[in-house]
Amino acid sequence: MIKDKRINKIHEYVLEHKSVSLDELVKVFNVSKNTIRRDVQELVEQGDLKKVYGGVAVNDDNRAKLESFTDRQVRNQAEKVMVAKAAAQFVEDGDIIFIDSGTTTIEMFEFIKTKHLSIITNSLDFVVRALLYENLNIISFGGILERKTNSFGSLQNRELLQTYNINKAFMASTGISLTNGVTNASPLESELKQTIVERSSKVFLLVDHDKFDRYGLKTYCRLDDIDYLITDKMPNESYQDYTKNNDIQLIIAD
Repeated sequence: MIKDKRINKIHEYVLEHKSVSLDELVKVFNVSKNTIRRDVQELVEQGDLKKVYGGVAVNDDNRAKLESFTDRQVRNQAEKVMVAKAAAQFVEDGDIIFIDSGTTTIEMFEFIKTKHLSIITNSLDFVVRALLYENLNIISFGGILERKTNSFGSLQNRELLQTYNINKAFMASTGISLTNGVTNASPLESELKQTIVERSSKVFLLVDHDKFDRYGLKTYCRLDDIDYLITDKMPNESYQDYTKNNDIQLIIAD
């Protein structure tokens, strides 16, 4: 097994088991203890894992927990508006777009409300704000209401969603990292988000600087599945290199 693939597998194994010994990793991956030590050190330096006595464990300091929409909305509010405004510049009359639930994506509303659009969304707040605007054709698939995120999740009819041709998807995330990809804290929403990414011609990810090197409960797509990464501050060199190497357009809102 090549090194990068092995490190990813080790990472997945530790996330699943929460805490494992180095001896267990040696047996599972059939490599020397020195190799395991080097692989684990790389994962620890990335921040998702931490060393414990005789092994390695999930670093809960970087794990983003599901918080209420209201609590998240007031955090980095000015930065979220900047990111949303930058993203809105890519929306054109006649587009069929998806607006994800999230405290950054909801800020796009003020910048696109006068355009003529078909908008697919799982955001309850976006639906309510759009009621007065007949130029906005709103499509929602309902499902179970997740009160902490003010959104509908647990998609009941995935096949129906797959019939829509989405020009552009504007996605939110609990946290992103090079190892975990694009993650979400609500398990109810993950299948919907995954389907949207698969069905969209262009995928825009809107995240403020606090979302980097953090992760939620579930990964809904790889980082290289997105086409545009829009944020408010230049991320570190590892993310800059990753976007260049994977043809992702990095946009810094100002």
